[in-house]
Amino acid sequence: MPYLLLALAIAAEVCANTCLKLTDGFSRLLPTVAVAAGYVLSFVLLGRALKDIPVSVAYAVWSGVGTAAVAAIGAAAFGEPLGRPQWLGIALVVLGVVVLNVRGSH
Repeated sequence: MPYLLLALAIAAEVCANTCLKLTDGFSRLLPTVAVAAGYVLSFVLLGRALKDIPVSVAYAVWSGVGTAAVAAIGAAAFGEPLGRPQWLGIALVVLGVVVLNVRGSH
């Protein structure tokens, strides 16, 4: 159950970050409300997950997976460029999350 909460926290954070692009500098009401709701929901769910998951592991997964997902969404939905250096950076973030999870489980 804690990892389901973490996954939902990641999804809420990714949605909020994606909507942040759509706020047009917070000049559009509905995307702005979605951003605020997404961040609040994400932090509530992350806080609940932290009852059972070490903070180092949970935060690494939350931020790392969120970063990779937002980068991919930015490329796919908004046409933002992702070259080899960016893909390498994303791979390193994911690798770091994996290492923290492996070390955190011992």
